[in-house]
Amino acid sequence: MSNSVTASLLSRLCMSPSRGTIARTLLLPFLLVAGGSVSSQESGPPTEAPASAREGAPFDPTGQWVAIISEDWRWRMITPARGDFPGIPMTLDAQHIAEAWDPARDEAAGEACKAYGAPGLMRGPTRLRITWADDDTLQIETDYGMQTRLLHFESAPSDGANTWQGVSTAEWLMSGRSGFGTMKTVTAQLRPGYLRKNGVPYSASTVYTEWWDLHAQDNGDEYLVITNKVEDPVYLQVPWLTAIHFKRENNRGAWDPTPCDARF
Repeated sequence: MSNSVTASLLSRLCMSPSRGTIARTLLLPFLLVAGGSVSSQESGPPTEAPASAREGAPFDPTGQWVAIISEDWRWRMITPARGDFPGIPMTLDAQHIAEAWDPARDEAAGEACKAYGAPGLMRGPTRLRITWADDDTLQIETDYGMQTRLLHFESAPSDGANTWQGVSTAEWLMSGRSGFGTMKTVTAQLRPGYLRKNGVPYSASTVYTEWWDLHAQDNGDEYLVITNKVEDPVYLQVPWLTAIHFKRENNRGAWDPTPCDARF
């Protein structure tokens, strides 16, 4: 596949944050391989590898972003009722746990943040503040639940403990010379929590993978589209795949830090 064809396909898929997300996700691995194979055949001087992840970034993910909740509103904007958990491929054990959900019990156990672990939090009504903690580490802060996650492009330091935000590794995926790139992050070592605020569980064995893409519109608006996959051999029958959207927000005064809440 030529560079021009690859770029054409990608440009069609990236025209808006709401159209083409599924098609783009399905075609991305093929396009990455195709773009890479063409580039390897073209002659030219070798390029020097970037000194850091920040220097080699194909797009700028930093800034403040607000979640666009245009689908699954009743499960993402408010706490759904006990037993309201369609759309998640839960095991029977997970269903039994969710049906016994008791927010008062979570509060008493000091676990009001169970719905604010990375896999659940990113689908919530949150804002993100993304900054470079250093040249090889991105920091993500949320006002919803006041959480912080670090994305490590180099080896991720770990003391072996499981936490709400886990341990995240990151890499840039480049599509040949077309100019497009994706950030892939993989998060593990998660403390058991909820995929949905009404008690749908995920276990400590969960692996949470995200593909981050920037979409720029003709009017200057910018969107982050995050295609994500939750894999949990304990509480999910198959991986749970979704896509979420954030819009770049210039009004930093809209930042509204609120602590974890087990009920609302």
